[in-house]
Amino acid sequence: MVERFEVALNTPAGRLTTAIDVPTGLIPITAIVPVTRRLGEEAAGLEVQQAIAAGQTISCQMGCAACCRMLVPLSAPEAFALREYVEQLPTDRRTQLRQRMSATKDRLTREAVWDRLNDVAEASRPIPDEELDPINRAYYALRIPCPYLEDEMCSIYEARPAACRELLVTSPAELCQDLVQNPVTPLPVSMRIGSILGLVWGTLTNSPPRLIPLPMALEWAERHEEESRRTWPGSSLLDQVLDNMWRFLSQAFTNRRGASGKGQGGPGKDTDPRSHL
Repeated sequence: MVERFEVALNTPAGRLTTAIDVPTGLIPITAIVPVTRRLGEEAAGLEVQQAIAAGQTISCQMGCAACCRMLVPLSAPEAFALREYVEQLPTDRRTQLRQRMSATKDRLTREAVWDRLNDVAEASRPIPDEELDPINRAYYALRIPCPYLEDEMCSIYEARPAACRELLVTSPAELCQDLVQNPVTPLPVSMRIGSILGLVWGTLTNSPPRLIPLPMALEWAERHEEESRRTWPGSSLLDQVLDNMWRFLSQAFTNRRGASGKGQGGPGKDTDPRSHL
């Protein structure tokens, strides 16, 4: 059985209203991942509409995979969900993916990057940006295609991480060929879904939010398989997701109000980002 929730979120780009069905019983964290991503994509859709109305163009198109050489972070719930997705693929596809991931691991090991990524995935504390930046740069310098990339197309598009879904740019597409040297203009993201899911998982397990690099996500999820089997009431998981979304949206209103220099916006009668169930 499921319970339907009518959710309303006020975002800096407009009001998001939608209905969400959540199982009434105990569910694993992976069951809430699709719903959370959907809310993030609907919020992103509002940002796209606002950008187009302002005369901007979204440069990202099918077959453009320049950003698929970046190091993509996943939350623990996303890593578990990705493993579930891969496990249900036909055998030949799973074999191909495993072969590409093995080749990626071998290359990263030779370049002395794999162990650094593993340290990030298994960290017992939040890692500050100044420590992550050298790792991100070392990985990007190798220009290794994502192991899930096939003919410059994402082979797991429907299950791709939130970080991939959220990266849209309005600057010319050719600038994305070198994201270190070229100034690209990303579309604003009011809710970082990977971070939200990571915070929820950290609260549930009393652990620090984790960043799991995509190339090792399946391996990490397999090591932590027992944790993925834990269950919680569906409505409780949704409450935690929405609470963290409210926090992100509150910060987004504050940041954009500061950037515009205007005293408008922020939580209030018309811009209160809290969710109503």
